[in-house]
Amino acid sequence: MASLYADEQFPLPVVKLLRDLGHDVLTVQESANAGLPDPEVLEFAILNQRVVLTQNRRDFKHLHKLNSDHTGIIVCTEDRNSEALANRIDRAIAIEGILKGKLVSVVRPA
Repeated sequence: MASLYADEQFPLPVVKLLRDLGHDVLTVQESANAGLPDPEVLEFAILNQRVVLTQNRRDFKHLHKLNSDHTGIIVCTEDRNSEALANRIDRAIAIEGILKGKLVSVVRPA
């Protein structure tokens, strides 16, 4: 299972479902980092060996392009079906295996 760091806008119901699936998920709010800019969110994740979990695709794709030396970034499209999104994230983690240096996109089916 993965150690994840959910950014500030990531849906809490999905965080809870990922925890139920066995993932170690820490939120920005739980780490008292609410309001930090995205580069600092990524830096915190790196220092704490966590993969960033975000729906802020544009900014985190840009950060990945600037420097892929990170513990991983999972960017997701919005989905009102929290269970479906949590299951897609769980599957993507299982498929990718090692996430270090990777940018993984989890998208809602059309």
